[in-house]
Amino acid sequence: FSVPWYLLFCPVCVSPIESNVLQSPVFTKQPGSIVFPVDSQENNRDVVFSCEAQGSPSPLYRWKLNGTAITPKSGSHYSLSGGNLRISHLNKDQDAGTYQCLASNSFGTIVSREASLTFAYLGNFKTHRRNSVSVREGQGVVLLCGPPSHSGDLTFSWIFNEYPSFVKQDTRRFISQETGNLYIAKVEPSDVGNYTCVVTNTVTKTRVQGPPTPLVLRSDGIMGEYEPKIEVQFPEIVHVAKGLTVKLECFALGNPVPSINWNRVDGIPFSRKVDVRKASGVLEIPYFQQEDAGTYECVAENSRGKNTVKGKLSFYAPPHLIEKPEDVQKPIDDSLVWECKATGKPKPSYRWMKNGENMESLEERIQVADGALSISRLTLSDIGMYQCVAGNKHGEVYSNAELRVIAVAPDFSQNQLRSPTMVKEGGDVLIECRPKMSPWGVISWRKGSEALRESHRISLLIVSILDNGNLRIQNSTRPDAGLYTCVARNQFGVASSSGTLMVKEPTIITTAPSTLDVTVGESIVLPCQVTHDPSLKLMFTWFFNEQLIHFGNHGGYFEKVGGHSAGDIMIRNIQLRHAGKYTCAVQTKVDSISIAADLVVRGPPGPPTSIHVEEISDTTASLSWRPGPDNHSPITTYTIQARTPFSLGWQAVTTVPEVVGGRSLTATVIDLSPWVEYEFRVLASNAIGTGEPSKPSKQARTKETSPKVTPANVSGGGGSRSELVITWEPVPEELQNGGGFGYVVAFRPSGTTGWMQAAVPSSEASKYVFKNESIQPFSPFQVKVGVYNNEGEGPFGPIITIYSAEEEPGRAPTRIRAKSLSASEIEVSWKALPWNTSKRRVLGYELRYWEKREKEEAASVQRTVGNQTSAIIRGVRGSNTYYVTVRAYNTAGAGPPSVTVNVTTKKPPPSQPPVKVMWNTLNSKIVLNWEQVKALENESEVTGYKVRNRPSVMETNTTSVELSLPMNEEYFIQIKPFGEGGEGSSSRQITIPRIPGQSIVDCSLTLQ
Repeated sequence: FSVPWYLLFCPVCVSPIESNVLQSPVFTKQPGSIVFPVDSQENNRDVVFSCEAQGSPSPLYRWKLNGTAITPKSGSHYSLSGGNLRISHLNKDQDAGTYQCLASNSFGTIVSREASLTFAYLGNFKTHRRNSVSVREGQGVVLLCGPPSHSGDLTFSWIFNEYPSFVKQDTRRFISQETGNLYIAKVEPSDVGNYTCVVTNTVTKTRVQGPPTPLVLRSDGIMGEYEPKIEVQFPEIVHVAKGLTVKLECFALGNPVPSINWNRVDGIPFSRKVDVRKASGVLEIPYFQQEDAGTYECVAENSRGKNTVKGKLSFYAPPHLIEKPEDVQKPIDDSLVWECKATGKPKPSYRWMKNGENMESLEERIQVADGALSISRLTLSDIGMYQCVAGNKHGEVYSNAELRVIAVAPDFSQNQLRSPTMVKEGGDVLIECRPKMSPWGVISWRKGSEALRESHRISLLIVSILDNGNLRIQNSTRPDAGLYTCVARNQFGVASSSGTLMVKEPTIITTAPSTLDVTVGESIVLPCQVTHDPSLKLMFTWFFNEQLIHFGNHGGYFEKVGGHSAGDIMIRNIQLRHAGKYTCAVQTKVDSISIAADLVVRGPPGPPTSIHVEEISDTTASLSWRPGPDNHSPITTYTIQARTPFSLGWQAVTTVPEVVGGRSLTATVIDLSPWVEYEFRVLASNAIGTGEPSKPSKQARTKETSPKVTPANVSGGGGSRSELVITWEPVPEELQNGGGFGYVVAFRPSGTTGWMQAAVPSSEASKYVFKNESIQPFSPFQVKVGVYNNEGEGPFGPIITIYSAEEEPGRAPTRIRAKSLSASEIEVSWKALPWNTSKRRVLGYELRYWEKREKEEAASVQRTVGNQTSAIIRGVRGSNTYYVTVRAYNTAGAGPPSVTVNVTTKKPPPSQPPVKVMWNTLNSKIVLNWEQVKALENESEVTGYKVRNRPSVMETNTTSVELSLPMNEEYFIQIKPFGEGGEGSSSRQITIPRIPGQSIVDCSLTLQ
């Protein structure tokens, strides 16, 4: 037994189930660049580059320096710990460079990003003395720093004379962080002294000082004014990476000291993030973006002139992958295309690596074009790890992908033929055959033991993809049922899978399509009857206007009423919204079929639209409208309703024509009130009913006309001496017929012919008073009230007789008597004045009463009506003295008071209720007994008791009473004492139950 060469790759050609165990290498940690500070005192420092990858089998690691493999050996200063590379006893000449980590397992090799190792250091200044710099006052000067040899970023400062006196930068002095030089735009005598350059390495944190440079003044005079000379300027082109901070320096010498200003040549203003330090000549742009790129200008200016310098900031971005290759599994002899795309500026270039090596000498079947890798006719030698590397001068990015090439014999373990497969008689069926094999081989079929051949009904459909080879049978018949077997072959082996085909009776809907007609409010059954194969389960689904009907929702309108082989539904209380297309869908495991029915719902018409008032007069309005939907029943009539601010809701109106037919779209409303705002709406009716009203029309006001309605309830009388008072009810606004509404009051003494008239120009007025000293008291006048408005005068109302004001009574009542009836009541009597004599009528009498301790101004008042001669005052307090006067009154007021009489009310009645109430029955009688109530010192004596058995009341002067037995109803009894002060407090209610039958009863009850 020998193993074929192509099966030796089985550890790589794993199934999806095994792939969760075996995995190609993937970096989880990649090395980063290191800047190592050189310290002369410690020469044995180490560095570690990190590298870690996942994979199964576990990856093995290698490293490269500047493209050359590193071989860690015993005694070497290179060592590996996992994937991490440790470098001991660093040597800056040998170890500086670019490092890359390689991780490998049986799937292939991947390469990490590049990481650099650089050494930062700062040497010492070589010279120990510098020559003095001699300048004239007012001249500009540059003091050179000349930093020593170094690696790593530097910062610069200058000491003036002695530490720690540092030079402060301002508009006159500037220290360049690019060169380290000190610039003084205009020398002053205070600048004379020694200057020392201080250099700091930002990585090593070491600092060195240069030799001092003396600055002395020349004695040959002061330097005159001159235009700016720019000594510090930025390059013509500065490349800036996205997101970094860029600083531009600009400084000029000159007398007077020049000012420094910045701007963009394209005129775009600086954004808020830009920091312009005019005092130190620095322009700083943080978070540099594409829109910050452009040409910048520094302008140095003084009174003698100006100079400029320009430079361009160029935006660049390292590569960023936007489309990466993905792991792929391909059958042998197939083709592969991997796309790799990245953004960046400049535009990135691409290269591909396989298992850590550049793909340089490519075969003809392997092509790389603009980042895309294509391989045709895949072989097992193509298996491995591939990396796309996109790069420009500002960096590189890596993307990994694994290629697996599969070569396996046919296998049905994951995709057995479905069994059974069912099809309806006369239908088409597709039996899927999806073996796993690579390369794709030959598919054949057999039914039972007989191989299938092409015929007009059976055709073999071989699909040219990895796992697809299907058998399609058209117009299936009963004999087509049976056992089918799919056989797959390739050069690595043969496999087969079988499944049963069952041919079923088709499902047929026996209900014919129809259009159903129903009226709103009715119920209807929509039928869906079918015949079907009895071995198959039916499922009915209904749709309304292509939307699934959820039974139990929709307000309970829909209900299933069909049996096992029927899907009938009932729609109860049908509404207009239920009109539409209903579809019954029937489904079994082998087929599905549907039938549709159109449901027409007839109902009252919908609301008319576009209601317009075309023309309006004082009492008519012409309307037009458009019909709403008739809901499948012709409109027969229209009804018009109106609403005003004065009406109670919508009211029917009279129209011309009186009956508005269903074909009419105009009508005239009559009998409207003038000068009133109206809204109109229209309702349509058909044989089924009246529909919803239209939306109201816009408000429209009828025209004005002279008034027609006079005030109601004209009356009057009363008032003060020499007055004629006339009153009426104002005419409602809706009957005023126009603006400027008012009243005309006409009056004359009875028996005369000429009328006096007065205008009352207020629509809300309800009273007019005519005063004249010649008017006799209680004289009759004939009065009528008319109306007017802006359109003219209206009619007068009927003539009525009104009397002028009368005089108050002139005499006081006599024979005033007052006596106390109880603690709370006083009876007052008097002799009446002659009734209705002359012009001084008496309409009644007014009683005024007050307590002895009160003033008369606080008196209470009680009036009588008519010719009464006595009255009872109630609600007074017991044991109090009251004063009482009586006077006659009429519409003019009250007459003079009578003499004042006094009366003392009786003591209050007993406040204690009867207690120890007992009752007992004997034969046909009830005997009630209670304890004697004793009055308190300030209360009136008890003279008797009232026994109340609703509704009757008995009085007794003893403490007992006999009652007949309650044969037909219960007794509810209360006992109340009384005396001359009135009735006292009542006992609690006693309930004596109805006594059934005629038997003799002897019982008793005591109530406390």
